[in-house]
Amino acid sequence: MSSRPVLEAVGISKRFAGVYANRDVSIDLHEGELLALIGPNGAGKSTLVNQLAGETASDAGTVAFRGEDITRLKSHARARLGVSRSFQVSALFDGLTVEHNLLLAVQVHEGHSFRFWKAVDRDDGLLEKAHDLARRFDLMDDLPTLAGALAHGEKRQLEVAMALAGDPAVLLLDEPMAGIGPGGSVELTRLLDSLKARHAILLIEHDMDAVFALADRVAVLDGGELIFCGDPQEVRRDEGVRRAYLGDT
Repeated sequence: MSSRPVLEAVGISKRFAGVYANRDVSIDLHEGELLALIGPNGAGKSTLVNQLAGETASDAGTVAFRGEDITRLKSHARARLGVSRSFQVSALFDGLTVEHNLLLAVQVHEGHSFRFWKAVDRDDGLLEKAHDLARRFDLMDDLPTLAGALAHGEKRQLEVAMALAGDPAVLLLDEPMAGIGPGGSVELTRLLDSLKARHAILLIEHDMDAVFALADRVAVLDGGELIFCGDPQEVRRDEGVRRAYLGDT
């Protein structure tokens, strides 16, 4: 693990209508690491990811990328630096093919104008990058398929592939295994494990088998506060975590 975090939040908080979604959260992510973020529904996990991605402005605290303060940067600026994310709810273009979804994702990260999106399938450079992503995620046979016609697990694979279009340093994943059956979870777990060497990953996930198979560290939110961050085996023994999330009393 590198000495300096690639992404670091210090004391960030967010309130909605006077109620804290999260409060005074400090968390860091290192190169080559997968940090799993768990907690009960409503704990503030997705809000925290939105703050790290720049989609939700924090009311307090700072966020740094490789030591540079990015607290005031919006999501598109953070994405250009190398902070990418996938969403809890599908963000695919269902009426476009898998190939065009990947091409558009590459196009966004390349900085091309959307005015020319209809011609991207004739751009050899964009095609090569889109097809490389398809190969990595076993989607080559699905390139001509409309995204809306994919099985749920394949949709989640496509979303993660699109998040990787710019080869980001940091990948923020919000429940990529939601709604996937056991077989799909195993396959996506394998894919995520293969990404750890190239990307620092923060993973929100309720599939605890996947969490303990993948995580180098586990962070636990409860009531918007960070109550644990450490070794995955220690999280099982922490009394506060068991009460808040794992169901023990």
